[in-house]
Amino acid sequence: MKITVLGSGAWGTALALLLQENGNDVTLWSHNEGTTQTLRETHQCKTLPGVLLPQNMQFTTDLTCVAGCGMVVSAVPSFAVRETAAKIAPLLDPGTVIVSVSKGIERGSSLRLSQVIEAEVGAKNCPVVVLSGPSHAEEVCRHIPTGLVAAADDLAVAELVQHVFMNKRFRVYTSDDRVGTELCAALKNVIALCAGCTDGMGLGDNTKALLMTRGLAEMARLGVALGGRKDTFAGLAGVGDLIVTCTSMHSRNRRCGILIGEGKPVEEAIREVGAVVEGYYAAANARTLAQKVGVEMPITEAAYGVLYEGLDIRTVVPILMSRERRSERDESWV
Repeated sequence: MKITVLGSGAWGTALALLLQENGNDVTLWSHNEGTTQTLRETHQCKTLPGVLLPQNMQFTTDLTCVAGCGMVVSAVPSFAVRETAAKIAPLLDPGTVIVSVSKGIERGSSLRLSQVIEAEVGAKNCPVVVLSGPSHAEEVCRHIPTGLVAAADDLAVAELVQHVFMNKRFRVYTSDDRVGTELCAALKNVIALCAGCTDGMGLGDNTKALLMTRGLAEMARLGVALGGRKDTFAGLAGVGDLIVTCTSMHSRNRRCGILIGEGKPVEEAIREVGAVVEGYYAAANARTLAQKVGVEMPITEAAYGVLYEGLDIRTVVPILMSRERRSERDESWV
């Protein structure tokens, strides 16, 4: 199949490599001519040191590469999804399958990224599939066994994506809960940033386990309120992605949280990470969504306070630990 991957960051590059290895004709698009030139000359991505890309992989900054493709993978940062989708809309063949692998919620509109894509390319009747789960690009490139979920309103389209992406080291499950799968992908970044803060403050495993468990509960409450299914949050897209993002140093969100927990100002921590920290944006958007549907999200609210309102990170844990007494079932999503 002819496939274009939009976005030459680590994740887009890792998926382009996987798809090429699966026998597809792959073009990797970047918005930056310098990046594309480097890829052509070295066949290496600077964020994936030591990973060599195939000589027959194509690299371009020309969006006309999406014409004639059976599938387009959207791997651009969340803030660039709408602009990129609008630019490719007139170039797409009707019915082209679009696979959204970016994780986040659009700032301002609070729309899921698949909704943003549909808003821009809807006239072309292009089905949008969400591919998500616990998957560090660095490990996918090293052929470490990985499992994800392909979620679409039409299971037949999800099964097509499963067929195209799956191989002996990359297992793909299907789901018809696109809402839940996509919200898992965005909301876990907030909890991962908070998990990093607990590490930076020198708190222990007990605290992180508490944070992750209660974080998952509030993620799921919001997801169900917005139309997702609760079982999705217990699967790869939910608890699976939450575990890997909260515990790995591959995670930009966790690394940023560590710096904040150590006392660095938020803006400085984000700059030091040197890449997009999606949890920063997701905290604001998740808070907005929670307020719209009346869902209580104390961890997300606290994260918003630290990230946007100057709340002292050292006061957060005492505030959360001193909340009104509850039964676990009172705040459970199961």
